[in-house]
Formats: sequence, C-alpha cells, structure tokens
Amino acid sequence: MALPDLIPVEDFFRPPTRAGALISPDGTKIAFLAPWKERLNVWVQSLEPDADDARCVTADANRSVLHFEWTDDPRWLIYLQDTNGDENWHVHRVDLDDPDAPAVDLTPFPGAMAAPLREVKNGRTTVMTNNREATLLDVHQLDVATGDLTLLATNPGHVNGWLCSDGGELFATSLTPDGDLELSAWDDATGTLRSIVTFDGGDYPVGIHPLVITPDGTGVWMGSNRGTDRTRLVRVDLTTGEETVVDEHPEFDVDPRAVVSPTIPAPLIQDRRTGELLGVRYFGERQAIQAVDARFGDVLTNLEKLSDGDLGRLSSDESGERWVVGFNHDRDPGNTYLYDHRTGESRLLFRPLPHLDPEQLAPMHPVTITSRDGLALHSYLTLPVGVEPKGLPLVLVVHGGPWYRDSWGFDAGVQLLVNRGYAVLQVNFRGSLGYGKAFLRAAIGEFAGKMHDDLVDGVNWAVEQGYADPDRVAIFGGSYGGYASLVGVTFTPDTFAAAIDYVGISDLANFMRTLPPIARPHLANNWHKYVGDPEDPQQLADMMSRSPITKVDQIRTPLLVIQGANDVRVVQAESDNLVTALRARGVEVDYLVQADEGHGAVNSENVFRMWHAISGFLARHLGGRA
Repeated sequence: MALPDLIPVEDFFRPPTRAGALISPDGTKIAFLAPWKERLNVWVQSLEPDADDARCVTADANRSVLHFEWTDDPRWLIYLQDTNGDENWHVHRVDLDDPDAPAVDLTPFPGAMAAPLREVKNGRTTVMTNNREATLLDVHQLDVATGDLTLLATNPGHVNGWLCSDGGELFATSLTPDGDLELSAWDDATGTLRSIVTFDGGDYPVGIHPLVITPDGTGVWMGSNRGTDRTRLVRVDLTTGEETVVDEHPEFDVDPRAVVSPTIPAPLIQDRRTGELLGVRYFGERQAIQAVDARFGDVLTNLEKLSDGDLGRLSSDESGERWVVGFNHDRDPGNTYLYDHRTGESRLLFRPLPHLDPEQLAPMHPVTITSRDGLALHSYLTLPVGVEPKGLPLVLVVHGGPWYRDSWGFDAGVQLLVNRGYAVLQVNFRGSLGYGKAFLRAAIGEFAGKMHDDLVDGVNWAVEQGYADPDRVAIFGGSYGGYASLVGVTFTPDTFAAAIDYVGISDLANFMRTLPPIARPHLANNWHKYVGDPEDPQQLADMMSRSPITKVDQIRTPLLVIQGANDVRVVQAESDNLVTALRARGVEVDYLVQADEGHGAVNSENVFRMWHAISGFLARHLGGRA
C-alpha cells in the first residue's frame, strides 16, 4: 500500500475552469465565474447545446470577482468587489449589450461599503451603505441603469441591518442596550422606527438568520429557536409580531452557514418570479432539503438524482422550468447541470476541477466524539488513501467564527494535507452553529477553556482509536481557528508538535477594539456576551488571561504565522505583536505577510505561496510529504 502520487499545490488551488453558474431570467444563458488574466471574472454563455459563445463581461485583473447577480433587465448584470481584501464592497454594473463598455462603480464611496438588500426588480434595488458615517448603515434606492442613488432612510444611530419588501417598505434590526434583538418598521413620514417584536439576544448571538420579507410584505421568514433548542423556520407578522411555524426538521437546525459565509447557498429556496417559499435547507452530518411546495418537491426529487453530492447553488428561469444546479461533494466538487422540468432532460454543463481525479482524493467521514463533560462533538475525519490508517501524523484543522461549523464537502486544504500523508480531523467544538441553542450557549465564557478542551478531546480520541501518532499532531486554523492554534501552543504546549496561525487573534481586547467601525457598536450579544467587554476592567482582566499574547513565554512549539496586511477583522498588529514578542525571546517563528490580501487570501499567487509554506512547514515538523 502506498499514497497516491503527490498532487501539486497548484492543482488544488488553481482557479476553477468554471464555477458558480446562474441561469438568466429568460432561461437562455448562464453567467459563471472563470479565469481571465489569472483572476476569476464573470462570463456569459448561451445554453444551447455545444454553444461556443462564452465571453468575459468583467475585466478585473487585480482581484478575483466572487459575487454577482443577474438583474431583471437582460442588459445589466451587477457584481461586488472590494480593494485588496479591505471588505469595502462596491456594487458594479456590467452592460451586456456593449462588450466594450467598462464596468461602472454604482457606489463610488471611498472607504465605505455597500450591500444590496434585495434582488433587482423593475431596474431598481435597495442598498445599505456607510458612506455618511463609518459606524452607521443608511438605505438608498439604486437605479441600475442610470446609477442614481436616492436616500430612503437615515440610520437613527442604533440600526445594524435593514430589510426591504417588494413594495418598498423598510424594516430594521437593532440591538437593545441589554443585547436583545429588536425588529422594527420604518415610518417614511416621520423618519422613525416602530418596534414590532424583541427577541432574547442570548438566543441569537450571531443575529437572526434567515431573515427574509415575505412576498406580500406582511411578514418575515426567519430562523427562530424561541421555546425550543432547535432553530426552525417561522413567519413573524410585521404588524403584531406574532410568530408561527412554517417548517422544521425533527433533528437539524435550519442551515446556519450562510450567516458568515456569502459563498454558502441561502437556506431558503424561493421562486424566482414570485418570491414564494419553495424549500428550506437543513444541515446535520449532510444537508437535508425539505420542499414546502409540491411542484418544487417534484423538481427536487429529479435534481437529487443527478449526483450523490449535496445540492449547492441553484437557480431557475422565471418560469421555474429550467434549472442550473451545482453539487457539493467531498471528492468531485461543483459539478453543474442543466435540468429542464418540462422534458425531464438534464446534461452536465461543467466540472470545475477536471484535472483532479476523484479516485485519488479521500472521502470525508462524519464521526461523533464525546467531550470530557459529555457533549456530542460532531466532527469529520479524512484519512489518506492507500495507506493503513494507523499511527499517522494528524492535523487538527479548526474552523473560524467561532460561530460557524465544519461540514461535509470538498475542502482543497484538507485534501492537500491528506494527499501528503496526514490524517485530518475537524471538530465542531461547543459554540459551533447548527447543533442547537444549548450547544451554542455552552461556549459562553469558555474561550481558551472548554472550547479548547473539546479540541484536545478530539485529538485524544484520534490517538485512542489508533489513527494518530500522539507525537506528531499539529493544530491549524484561520481567524478564530488561528486563535485556537495559539491557545494550543500557549495553554497546552505539550499536545502539539507544530502549529499554524492564519489571520488569528492573539489579543482578545485588541481584536475587539480594532474591529471595523461598522461592527463595534453591535457586539453586545456575541463577543461581549461570550468573551467580555474590554471597557470593563474585570472582564478585561479575564479576557487577557485567555489571550495567547499574555502567555508567549509558554510557546516552544514550532509556529507558522500567516497574515493579510489589509485584514480589517483581525488586524496585522495581532500577528506583528506576537511575532515580535517571540523573536525578542529568541524563539524562531516563520512569518508570512500577504501585502495585497485581507481576511483570507484570494489571488492565486498568494494562495499558492501560502500553501507551499504550510506544506513545507508541516513536512519539517511532522514528517509528511512536502
């Protein structure tokens, strides 16, 4: 038995040949992402069989475009772009009738972000932007064709999010002084908010999701765990605040992953023309979709026959007959099909990564680990192909957030590590989303405490099962996962033989104080509740005791630190201060700063360089293949 041939870093992380396809409203074309000058850009192609008319309609040679949408006018397409990872997203327009016309920035506000609140209808959408005041989001109507922006609502000072109905009515979400979540209606005449209903902020530490105005404008669909441990879909009446259950799963929460990852499909599947609810996504070990519309149930049955992966991004034409759907799969990701419900016919449109052989990749296995205090830790284990799964070097990969979760599907980093001979374990520690309210709230006050114990319990489980060599275990994560890596080498330095911190937090107080201005007023029911308020001296002292920067003298484990210079969430000082302190002690630390990246690398050359560094670092310290 032997490992498969070494797959180059570039093969795992090169841009997909095509990805993220969406069908046009009239069902005749698709828009998709594909490389142009080594950056992902938006392309458009007709859906005729064997069509060879694909053309690039954006031209960004600096940074890949990742988010785009059709409008209801076949002439216009819109996309979002920031500057070198600064997360100040701008809305851009593409003229599909004029291939030579450059894209137009419709929200050209330096240093400000803009986000559409709804899809484009009748040539208009609503956007929220902080161009007036960095800490406040106001609402404008945007005319896509002319670029005209009309102010609709000025933030009264405490709103953290807005919603807009098809009829133009505005609603707001905000935090009360006690950290509860309040849903209010905006009164155009008086420029004030009318409170509709308030939810216990302890139940919603990362906000209410999903949160979608119903097509008739009288209610809002949202995820709620009021009176239950699991998050179900409810309808809240926008006049009375009354809550009624729309759909629920007997075991799973409504899929929470889109809360913090805009690349994850929305949990609600809606009719493209009417906006009516068709289906709801839930996630346990794998995804489960429940149809709430009988006709869509028939469509769903046929779509799920196309692949044994999980249904990913899907879109239909306005008739609901032609569908384009991609599938998430642990070894063959993103395969995208066209399905015609009138004829029942389907065909494969593309495989995003045709150069990767699924037989050379490793299956991801859901496993459940019991924590030392009895919690079920739903996790994923991926083992190298071709070798006996005993006594292997292990990489514990920790997800960010921490209010997020690991889930089944393709992960290029995991597959690269497994190809190099490492077992990979991903533990959904307490505080991870999708496992109920009690599991989420079990993380309160447990940074560098029981949240880290869960990770160590995962390592111990892998050793006890015989999969892992206890002397060759590494910890690796980004954002909160980077913090967890640093906790690993400061609080439990004997557990790990190597550690990788990617855009991780070293100082919890500094992290909160340097968050983007738009985020700082809205921490009461998440970071302040779970970790502490750095303006309170007693809580500050506790936060510092849980911050790796205060325990750098404990670090003796080989450490690789990777940081984006333009990161606005975890600023470069978080890594600089750590590395400076270590080097002052004479401790060797590898440090890679990415000058044109933010909170996660996007450009291919930076991704390649980072993973070559990771691969070489682990090979030196765990003995795997480089």
